This record gives sequence, C-alpha cells and structure tokens, in this order.
Amino acid sequence: MSRARGRGRSPMRARGTLTVIAALLLVSALVRLGDGVGHAMARTDATAQAPAAAPAQCRTPADLQRLLDEMTTREAQVAEDEAALADRREALALVDSEIARKFEELAAAEDSLRRTLAIAETAAEDDIARLTRVYETMKPKQAAALFERMDARFAAGFLARMRPEAAAAIMAGLSPEAAHRLSVVLAGRNAARE
Repeated sequence: MSRARGRGRSPMRARGTLTVIAALLLVSALVRLGDGVGHAMARTDATAQAPAAAPAQCRTPADLQRLLDEMTTREAQVAEDEAALADRREALALVDSEIARKFEELAAAEDSLRRTLAIAETAAEDDIARLTRVYETMKPKQAAALFERMDARFAAGFLARMRPEAAAAIMAGLSPEAAHRLSVVLAGRNAARE
C-alpha cells in the first residue's frame, strides 16, 4: 500500500515541483531582461552625453590600398579612352556626311557633264551634217577647190557623209593627186571598220 500512496502523491508533488521550477525560471528571465534594459539605457545615456567624435575610418592594408589605387587609375584610363572613342566616332560621322555630300556633288557634276557632252556631240554632229549639205549643194568645181586645200582625213570625212552622186562630182573636179589621197583615206577607213 505504501506504493499506492507513493504513486498517488507523486504526481501532485511533481506538479508542485514543476511550478516552483517554472516560477524560478521566470524570475531569472525577468532579472536578466531588466539587467539588459539597464545596460542599454546606460549606453544610450553615455552616447548622448559624449561629444560627437569623428567617424571611425577603416584602415586598409597596403595590398588592398595599392589594388584600390590601381583600380581607380584604370577606371580613369577607361573613362579617358571612352571619351576619345566618342570623339573619334563623332569625327568619323562628320567625315562620312562630308563624303556623302561630296559624292552627291560629284554625281550631280558628272550628270551635268554628261548632258553637256551630249549637247556638244549633238551640236557638233548637227554642224557637220549642215556643212556636209552645204558642200553637197555647192557647184562641184567650187567644192573641189575647197577639198583640194583641206586635210585629206578631214575632206574624206565629208565625202563619206555625202550622197554618192555629189561626192563623185566633187572627186571628178579634184586633181589626180588629191583624189588619190582622199581615196586612200576613204579605203583605209572602210578597212578599219571591217
């Protein structure tokens, strides 16, 4: 029976003991908390009363300082290089626009020259055709006298453009030497065309 009594009291005792332990832990926690608050308040008062000191500077080892200096120098060099590249790009853009403008001017001048040459060729061709008609309508003796004095290649050019009847009448009025020279030039032109 003593066992039964021991067992019956034991849970009650255990509860009482646990309550006492819990109460002691709670008091201990409150004391510690109070002590921490006191220290925190004491620190706050001390910093409020202390004069403001200069901010603490972080000391860097010599290796790190050298590395920081090199990185700063490199950063400055990269910035300088980027600025130089930007200047070069700007200069190239100006040169490109100037080249484009000059190219347009050159194309316009070439087109104008082409039109001028076409007009000159047309005008020269018109002049030669008109002069050929003048020689064709002249009396053969008068035209032959002019052809005698002309350079053989020049005279042969007119004879080649004339109607065969008018050219034959002029050739008949030429001296045999002049007629021979003109015939040689005309035959040479025909041989060169073939």
